[in-house]
Amino acid sequence: MPTPTASDRLAAARLYLCTDARTGRGDLAAFADAALRGGVDIIQLRDKGIEARQELAALEILRDACRRHGKLLAVNDRADIAHAARADILHLGQDDLPVPAARAILGPDVLIGRSCHTAAEVDAAAVQPGVDYFCTGPVWPTPTKPGRPAPGLDLVRHAAALRPARPWFAIGGIDAATLPAVLAAGAPRIVVVRAITGSPAPHEAAAALTRTIRCTVPDRGAGNCASNQLPAGGPDATATAPSGR
Repeated sequence: MPTPTASDRLAAARLYLCTDARTGRGDLAAFADAALRGGVDIIQLRDKGIEARQELAALEILRDACRRHGKLLAVNDRADIAHAARADILHLGQDDLPVPAARAILGPDVLIGRSCHTAAEVDAAAVQPGVDYFCTGPVWPTPTKPGRPAPGLDLVRHAAALRPARPWFAIGGIDAATLPAVLAAGAPRIVVVRAITGSPAPHEAAAALTRTIRCTVPDRGAGNCASNQLPAGGPDATATAPSGR
């Protein structure tokens, strides 16, 4: 069987984790290994408080962990860092480097993702040349993006209704409690932060999220759903703001 490409792994991905470098804890390697064993498919380093040299050192740790587990490494914002770190993915916000410029730096093999906060941005990202995936959100307000309005589940539903050919993720305030509502709105994939980074047991937190997704999204198979059955009547689409990203 041929080795899956980065595009294959992106298409199969369901759980995307953003983490800082965990400088204060000093446990980045152990944390990454636990999260990946629990079912995380993609890890993005997002840490505005470190310099480029520190960022590259942290990315080396994450790259080693991703290679061991056959998962994808993402860099936030900076094409130069993504190139130096030999990352699989560069993720760009709406105000970051334009996609054509990033593609010129990185070449054809590095995957590029886009953040989308409005229906118009989703519509554009679903078809924009050079984009490999996009994220919709934040579903709920989060401290990682203070002051940014949350378009909520309506934007998730809009993206789902498009049935885009490229992968997409819901992001923003998603955790184990609100995940069923996000999946019910049509999201096939999610991005989380504190749902895993804030857990004392990252392996178990990742595994619980993964089980819920696999029990809900048809193309991931039913798996062992005994401990993750949704309540009668389906998930509550009015779930309150959670502790996740």
